Amino acid sequence: MALTGRPLVLAMAVGQVGGLLPHVTFPAVMAVHLMGPWGLDNAEAGAIAGGYMLGYTLAVPVLTALTDRIDARRILAVGSAASALATIAFGLLAQGFWSALALWALAGAGFAGAYMPGLRALTDRLEGPDSSRSVTVYTASFSIGVGLSFLVAQVVADRWGWRAAFLATGAGPLVMLAVAAAMGPKRPTPAAKAANLLDFRPVLRNRPALGYILGYGAHCFELYGMRAWLVPFWIYVVAREGSGAPLDAKWLALLVTVLSLPASLLGNEAALRFGRHRAIGTIQVASAGVAVAIGLAAGVAPVWAILALLVLYGVTVPADSGSLTSGMVGAAAPDFKGATMAVHSTVGFATSAGAAYAVGVALDGAGGAASGSGWLAAFCVLAAGISLGPLALWWSRRAGPGHA
Repeated sequence: MALTGRPLVLAMAVGQVGGLLPHVTFPAVMAVHLMGPWGLDNAEAGAIAGGYMLGYTLAVPVLTALTDRIDARRILAVGSAASALATIAFGLLAQGFWSALALWALAGAGFAGAYMPGLRALTDRLEGPDSSRSVTVYTASFSIGVGLSFLVAQVVADRWGWRAAFLATGAGPLVMLAVAAAMGPKRPTPAAKAANLLDFRPVLRNRPALGYILGYGAHCFELYGMRAWLVPFWIYVVAREGSGAPLDAKWLALLVTVLSLPASLLGNEAALRFGRHRAIGTIQVASAGVAVAIGLAAGVAPVWAILALLVLYGVTVPADSGSLTSGMVGAAAPDFKGATMAVHSTVGFATSAGAAYAVGVALDGAGGAASGSGWLAAFCVLAAGISLGPLALWWSRRAGPGHA
């Protein structure tokens, strides 16, 4: 019997967690296991971390737009398998900057066939008023997967080496492959199948949807920039304090990312109650303020104070995620839902690719990862990125009423 209703939502959330196990394996191990042996500077390490997002960005327009023509579960299955194979290949074959960049980009391209096509496969099989909450459960489970990715990668790398970490996390996407196999079929509408595959003009004319898409780009810039550099930042804070860490880096990464689940759910509930644009804008402005506060505290505040700020940041950064994606799905024209999701994901992960590199450049240009000034510059870059989100939402409101 094919999965439907709440069992489908639960299965997709579990599959999403498995599919995300490779997601931050490289950022989780780069500072301790790879930067020194490979002779990488901060910009080069950030470029490899961003390579995952670059591969995703290049592949997602085609793979997600295809869901207007092909049952999304088929693309979900292929993407999950590709993600697993590329991550395992990284563990077996990566030798330095160029091979790591290429293989990590391939892993990102595989994930491009899993995340948004997975969302399309889910929403195509949902009906009724719970759709917004189901989308938020799916997107919020992203944080659980990323948290486990940090934890599993670091635990395995510390015990058996970094190559074993990639082999272990590479098995995760096979869970989503099994979920895709358990879904029932869903045929695209004739009108959607007749549209040109890469004709995104209907999406670009949909100003309400574009507001959420551009806001999502700002969100992803901050989110991935923070996740890519969280472990190196905490290593700096603990070394500067010199008196031992109140929390190991892997557990901090897990805590901060797992907070994304309740934060995203609560953010979506706030959007339903107070208005989507109003809630998202308030969250993004608050997150920019927390980022600047962390940067100012980096070189002078005690470790417990920085820990408290990072926990708060773990709430503000993801709190707009579910609302942005639910808003995009709701604003998408039915016959161009796949194309709208493709643009949404392309913009989001393109900014993610730039974020990891931009933070690395800021660090190198302002004193390095062993200086408070370097981390102040890094967190100011993240604050500047998320500050563009409310501007995008303001621009889209000019399209007409109903989006406050």
